[in-house]
Formats: sequence, C-alpha cells, structure tokens
Amino acid sequence: MSPEWAQIFQIKAEDLKQGDSWELQYDANIEPNNPNLDWKEYIRNTSASFKCSMCRRTWPSNKVKVLFHMCLRNGQGTVKVRPLRQNCKKCTNAPMEDPKIESENINTLMEKLVEKIKQKCYHENLEESNRPFRLYEVKSPHEPEHCEGCIKGVCKNNL
Repeated sequence: MSPEWAQIFQIKAEDLKQGDSWELQYDANIEPNNPNLDWKEYIRNTSASFKCSMCRRTWPSNKVKVLFHMCLRNGQGTVKVRPLRQNCKKCTNAPMEDPKIESENINTLMEKLVEKIKQKCYHENLEESNRPFRLYEVKSPHEPEHCEGCIKGVCKNNL
C-alpha cells in the first residue's frame, strides 16, 4: 500500500467528527468476515492491475476486493486495510501479487470508506453516493482459482 492511501484518507477523514483522530494502517493479517471484537468490517470492490513477479506478465481486473476493518475508541479511530491479491494463471506456483490501484480509484475507495465510518461508527443515516470506479478493459474472464477474494469466499463472481 503506497503512502498515497493514507494521504488521501486523511483528506477525506476531515469530514468525520471534530476532535476524533483517524489513521489508516495496512494489515496483511486481517481476514474477511472475521473482524476483532468491537471492530466493524467493510469490503469494497475496485479495479486494479497486477504484475507477475515471475514472468512479468500484467493483467487488469475489475474484481479486486479491498478489506477494511474499523474501530473508534475514545476519540481514536483506526482503519486496517488489506487489498486482496491475485496470481498469474500462466505460471506454476505463482505467488499472490498485490494490486496496483490508480489514484482515481483510491480516491473513490476512501470516499466510500468515510461514508461507511459515518454509518458504522457514528450511526449516521446517509444517502449512499454512487461514484463509480474507473473500470479497465478486461479481455479474459475472472478466474476464481487465481483470486484471493474468491478463495476467501468474499468475491462474488457475478458482480
């Protein structure tokens, strides 16, 4: 996760309750459908590109899940984030690769995240904004066996 995520989050988080401070942390250990006690979960789809560290092949995907766990305690808010990975379908035993998410889509993710914080941590009743992600032109079908979201059961293949 690039520093850009935290920078964009800090700008968007200025909309949250004055006096509370929020921080965004990357955490490769959070698991879908299993937030810690008192933590709330938000899972969001986005678009990204991937690059195989073995063969250098690249591919786009419009089915990239980003996992957020959030908690507000005594004026201190923490959001843990974990973008789910994919691996190369051409390489045997290819490692899972982190997605490269463009600024425009990080902005949309952080906007939606702040809305979820308002709903889940501050119990605000909000209209959902419907800001779409910038989609990629994807020429091959989504392959569940190469998607960490599918493997963990949170990627709904029919989206």
